[in-house]
Amino acid sequence: MHTFTGRTAIVTGGSRGIGFAIARALLAEGAQVTITGLDDGHLSSARRRLEGAGPGSVEALRADVRKYDDVRQAIDATVARFGGLDFLVNNAGVGVFTHAAEMTPEQWSRVIDTNLTGVFYACHAAIPHLRRRGGGFIINISSLAGKNAFVGGSAYCASKSGLNAFSEALMQEVRYDNIRVSYVMPGSVATGFSGNDETSGADWKVSSDEVAEVVLNLLRHNPRSLPSRVELRPSKPRK
Repeated sequence: MHTFTGRTAIVTGGSRGIGFAIARALLAEGAQVTITGLDDGHLSSARRRLEGAGPGSVEALRADVRKYDDVRQAIDATVARFGGLDFLVNNAGVGVFTHAAEMTPEQWSRVIDTNLTGVFYACHAAIPHLRRRGGGFIINISSLAGKNAFVGGSAYCASKSGLNAFSEALMQEVRYDNIRVSYVMPGSVATGFSGNDETSGADWKVSSDEVAEVVLNLLRHNPRSLPSRVELRPSKPRK
């Protein structure tokens, strides 16, 4: 498959950073893409910029992945507009970085509910549509933090470790429905994630476009085999 003309994708957390880059790359290949997010301003801005990204069509919907009804409604609206669903990219994520003893229960829940439970919600709502389509692809954007724990990252690392295990189990559950599941584990990425300056370290960090390239390569991969996990890290990190 060289283009994605006629294919429909949903990218959660698609208004900025990695999600925006993935949506833009899909649109450039002719896909019809829905992006979701929490901020109406960011969604409107992203939609305007994406409308000229390629021959594909774009929709922007506000949806909180921590709320199942929000996720289900966004997926159903996408299917109603575009006629089906082929690709789900679970990219929405947050990070709260502090010691466990100092983290509030609300902060813990925000991270786990967004990064892990939100992925379950999206998969649960999307799988019936993918089955009706005869198959499809689910790609979960995880992190190297899912295998490399660090001080101050208890919630974030736990959420990404759980996401990795969830992805591997789900991959085995739906493989005979012709639904492929992969997860991508980027290392340091130059984005505005968790309030960081997106230009900081841009000379050595992985770019959002490079993560998007990995996602497109997965979608293009021969269905006879499955790269079920991809680790992506800077070639030359700071010493």
